[in-house]
Amino acid sequence: MLETSRREFLQAAGVLAASSALLTPARAFAANDTINVACIGVGGRCRKLMESLRTIPGVKITTLCDVWDHPLGLAKPLAEENAKISKDWQEVLDDKEIDAVVIGTPDHWHAPLTLAACEAGKDVYVEKPLTHDLSEGAALLKAAADSKQIVQVGMQQRSMPHIIEARDLIQAGHIGRVVRVHLSWNRNQDRFKRNIPPLDFKSVEWEKFLGNAAEQPFDEYRMLNWRWFWDFGGGIFTDLMVHWIDVAHWILNVDHPEQAVSIGQHINAEGLWETPDAVQTLLTYPGNIQMHFEGMFSNARNGSRIEFQGTEASIHIDRGGYQVIPERKSKVPASELILGTGPRGADFYDKPDGELVHLTNWVDCIRTRKQPTAPIEAGVSAASAAHLANIAMREGGSAAWSDHINPPSNSRKI
Repeated sequence: MLETSRREFLQAAGVLAASSALLTPARAFAANDTINVACIGVGGRCRKLMESLRTIPGVKITTLCDVWDHPLGLAKPLAEENAKISKDWQEVLDDKEIDAVVIGTPDHWHAPLTLAACEAGKDVYVEKPLTHDLSEGAALLKAAADSKQIVQVGMQQRSMPHIIEARDLIQAGHIGRVVRVHLSWNRNQDRFKRNIPPLDFKSVEWEKFLGNAAEQPFDEYRMLNWRWFWDFGGGIFTDLMVHWIDVAHWILNVDHPEQAVSIGQHINAEGLWETPDAVQTLLTYPGNIQMHFEGMFSNARNGSRIEFQGTEASIHIDRGGYQVIPERKSKVPASELILGTGPRGADFYDKPDGELVHLTNWVDCIRTRKQPTAPIEAGVSAASAAHLANIAMREGGSAAWSDHINPPSNSRKI
């Protein structure tokens, strides 16, 4: 089984060498056509997406796929009553009745499954980070050019109306020239105990979970907390920074950092997590723009936010609103647009519903064949910044983009 699953993974992860003529052509959908969706990797994040997806008119969740019975059981009530159940992603992609897939697997499966789905003629919604390694970007950009499938990366900030409005202000020069960007995602959460819930793990197909990861014995903790182990995730930079660094790339129209200087420490997770639980990175971009990110799990000061600092004013943005903060003696008026309720910098707000607006954009683009809000190019770009930050942290503290294998720069706006 192990060798079979590795062959499947490598087949999916390889560059799409076939010509675009051999790819399944993209299907056009009429306004009243039903879109049949399969969900692959139905853990907690995917089930959150399913809660919103099932409310969108004309969409049916007809297939569920996972390597473990437990999440499949939890996902069943969110799908069609007669939804198919599978533990084989290739079987799902071979099903001609499925029009699109939602990929909610661990990070190391995002790129290969996206490639395989595009090759099979399925439209894709894939969770961030799109890549698990810098080297995966080139194949994904080629798939975007060749397959004509609609691929939406789960960076839902791009669909939030207040962030769109803040983007318009910044790009219109409202705060002057942007010279620095501060980003944070700080939490104070006890995620550090090796507490394994009393679940039945006998049905887990561990080899399929591993994919191209190093062969290793089954570990319940690693499977449930895969974000904090290098074989499956990339820690705080890929899990949390990607959300806000994508907003920075999108608003400032930049592709990737030129250099990263990073530090990381284990404050509470020593001996348990491989990835640090407290990190910082300073990224430099063309145009003398600096971006600084901090993230940790022991103190929630500054919470989750991004702040664009311009010569005339700053704009503070979180998932619930934005605020314009003028510089001293600036003529820019203070203003704000607050949609959500709760303290500034909170992880989540009641409004806007980021999952719903982002999934709705994806479904609309499936019907119109227009480019979605967060296409493959954006996913490759945002993930590349996180990867360079991790490389710097793991290889002496500093890393230059030009010294590492990387996806080519995007020719289209991201």
